Amino acid sequence: MGKVSLHASERVDDLLTNDLKIIQSDEVFSFSLDAVLLGRFCYTPPKGRMIDLCTGNGVIPLLLSTRTKASIVAIEIQERLADMAKRNVELNELEQQIRIIHGDLKDACTELGHGAFDVVTVNPPYLPIQDGEQNRNEHFAAARHEVFCTLEDVVRVSSKLVRAGGRVAMVHRPSRLVEIFGMMRAYKLEPKRIRFVHPRAGEEANMVLIEAHKDGKPELRTLPPLLVYKNKTEYCDELMELYYGKRDELIQQPEN
Repeated sequence: MGKVSLHASERVDDLLTNDLKIIQSDEVFSFSLDAVLLGRFCYTPPKGRMIDLCTGNGVIPLLLSTRTKASIVAIEIQERLADMAKRNVELNELEQQIRIIHGDLKDACTELGHGAFDVVTVNPPYLPIQDGEQNRNEHFAAARHEVFCTLEDVVRVSSKLVRAGGRVAMVHRPSRLVEIFGMMRAYKLEPKRIRFVHPRAGEEANMVLIEAHKDGKPELRTLPPLLVYKNKTEYCDELMELYYGKRDELIQQPEN
């Protein structure tokens, strides 16, 4: 592990079972299940280039580094979180693979080039600003509400960054799925693979994982639903293997 300084309220946690460590703070940002699922759902090329938008403290690039040798760029607009992400890269000695950029994703194409990436991942803010009261904590508000970017910003930029035939992977709320699909198709991203995430059997999905292909042909495959808990508190077997076993990706194809 590399040596880094910790700021007030920060701690170092284990990140799954990959001998990774991650700096977190309850005052600013701690990763949640949606980031873990996206990092284990998306396609990873053996090599090439990937980019993670709205990276927060860099949890998704860290997870991706266990699955690919591709170079990974990650963008975060909030300075404090971008600094945390950079220190997380240094802590895990991944500077040769992961580059953190403090900046606005809307400027990414100008700085990094059109069609420069094989895969784009993004865990964007889920809620439009007018939906519900914003959290008074500015970091939480920006993570949950479209303060710095809208859904259209995210889809438009993702489409520009990914090469033809490349992939864009997103985690979002099922309530906005129709809007997401419409936006993706408007920007030449064809939804190809989705998986709904349910807290428990018999409960409504509260997350959806989506993968789209740039300039792809219409054909949507629906993976088996992921039930997070098999009882009140115990993770399902698939998640237990992700957190405590040797599995490094979620189910990738529908069951026959």
